[in-house]
Amino acid sequence: MRRGAWDNPTPFGRRSMPEPQPLIEIDRVSFGYDASRTILNDVSLRFARGKVTAILGGSGCGKTTLLRLIAGVYPATQGQVIFDGERVNAGNREQLYRLRRRLGMLFQFGALFTDLTVFDNVAFPLREHSKLPESMIRDIVLMKLNAVGLRGAAPLRISQVSGGMARRIALARAMALDPELIMYDEPFAGLDPISMGVAANLIRKLNDTTGATSLIVSHDVMECFLICDYAYLLSSQGRVVAHGRPDELRASTHPEVRQFIGGEPDGPVRFHYPAPPLAQDLGVAA
Repeated sequence: MRRGAWDNPTPFGRRSMPEPQPLIEIDRVSFGYDASRTILNDVSLRFARGKVTAILGGSGCGKTTLLRLIAGVYPATQGQVIFDGERVNAGNREQLYRLRRRLGMLFQFGALFTDLTVFDNVAFPLREHSKLPESMIRDIVLMKLNAVGLRGAAPLRISQVSGGMARRIALARAMALDPELIMYDEPFAGLDPISMGVAANLIRKLNDTTGATSLIVSHDVMECFLICDYAYLLSSQGRVVAHGRPDELRASTHPEVRQFIGGEPDGPVRFHYPAPPLAQDLGVAA
């Protein structure tokens, strides 16, 4: 008979509960945009349901690429991406359309439609992916805008709002369909301290209120640590350096973890992209 999940007793004599299946699994994935450079190198990650998980790392380490693989924009070179037990097939348009209805995406630069009003930007995914009547779409859009504090800005053009407001509008659009998964690509970039705090609180509040699973790609360590349940740190070689709860990463003695969290200029992560010596490039004799 197959051993069940209750067959391992705890120290107190009780049976342990099975670990819930993660919503997203990245299983030994490698990827490069061309053959000359590998962006992600045999990475494995698990994103728990209903939790806020941060994906940290310096520029160019593959954080945004990871979100693109989850959304099926590109196929993995090796390994597999699993969404709720189903392998993501970037070549299966029908599957991708179905899976993407279950996720919301906050793009790095907002990606709002500048020729549409604030209202129409948030209404766009509802009109694209549902057959709801306009009266119901109106109510949903106003509720989403109210959640980010911008219901009064509904009739404005995108050119009439600030950068911080645009980021909140993009957040309202990302959650328009009440997705199970919300992916945030650099949600704090370019925001002033007040707007950054508002955005961070909104991400945490929305996650707890809706029960969604949230993935935050960022290099803003302190803001992420304030709101995330778990975090992964990627290296410049596209590998997972460390992962754990924020307190565990703060206590890490790993040199690359210490350098990244502390923002230290000297350490394993070098400032210069690999290149020949400057004198050689300039043709200067040694």
